[in-house]
Amino acid sequence: MVSKRLSRLEGHRRKFLAVIDGTPECERAVHYAGRRAKNSNGGLILLFVIPEGDFQQWLGVEQIMRAEAREEAEAAMAKAAQRVRETIGIDPEVVIREGSASDEINAVIEEDRDIAILVLAAGSSSKEGPGPLVTSLAARGAAFPIPVTVLPDTLTDDEIDALC
Repeated sequence: MVSKRLSRLEGHRRKFLAVIDGTPECERAVHYAGRRAKNSNGGLILLFVIPEGDFQQWLGVEQIMRAEAREEAEAAMAKAAQRVRETIGIDPEVVIREGSASDEINAVIEEDRDIAILVLAAGSSSKEGPGPLVTSLAARGAAFPIPVTVLPDTLTDDEIDALC
């Protein structure tokens, strides 16, 4: 069952969700989502999903690997959030989860009913396809209860600013 979106109700504001995954194209999605959020007086949520199954080791090794993955996620999120603050002038919300990307994206969307648009970017300059996140979501037939905007990674910040 899809929860009703609240972003247009009084006391709420529309939020844009962008996923940080360490790929060059995710920077395009973050910039676009940030610009749209700022220009519509909305909010921006940055989500980092630590892949599940990366920690199938002995307990001590698993704990170390999980802690290292969390530190890497926090560092990536701090860098992305700082770039948004400097280039766009808004302060994004930061969410770090562990699990399947599509499951965690859906969970965040369901938990925060102000999220109205998921923004992704597709890598078009790579022979491997549109990038690991878009490829994974398409292969799994992931469906989301909100619109998804997919940008080409070839857009510059200035071109994105002109679109927003």
